[in-house]
Amino acid sequence: AGGEMRPGIVHRLDKWTSGLLVVAKNDWAHSCLSRAFLERKVQKTYIALVHGRPARSDGEITLSIGRHSTIRTRMSANSSTGRKALSRYRAVEEFRGFTLIEVRIMTGRTHQIRVHLSAIGHPVVGDNVYGESQFREFSKKYGPLGRYFLHASELQFTHPKSGLELKFSSPLPGELRSFLERIRASAGQ
Repeated sequence: AGGEMRPGIVHRLDKWTSGLLVVAKNDWAHSCLSRAFLERKVQKTYIALVHGRPARSDGEITLSIGRHSTIRTRMSANSSTGRKALSRYRAVEEFRGFTLIEVRIMTGRTHQIRVHLSAIGHPVVGDNVYGESQFREFSKKYGPLGRYFLHASELQFTHPKSGLELKFSSPLPGELRSFLERIRASAGQ
């Protein structure tokens, strides 16, 4: 299912993003699950650590996303050729200089969370593409992370055969928990 290069894989995560993926057992399930993603029937929740503190503890980001006009490997918010994108976020924990947030994406654009959070001035920690200016500073103070602090923590969808509502969750991996503990320790929390 899904072809030889990505057998069974229904959707994807950015290279340095950890967490949950949906994998289909056969072509029929793959087709049904792919359609559920296209029709926005799959709920996807991520945990991200961002630089700074958003002005509001929760909100929506509705900026369109398209290819960057000059750097074709990057995406850009408010691109004239962009497609509509919607992300909802909620602050979970605040630190000096950082905020741990939960993000639900209502659309599935390339690099959506990273582009949206960077566009509102709060790039994902460890993102050397959309958060370049902050990238070097946090590494000096807290040590290298070696990846983005972005984790696909929950997926909820209807099973294509049984019709049951399924919900899966994944805890933060060790390297993200350790990094968060270093931030908490430096802030005396």
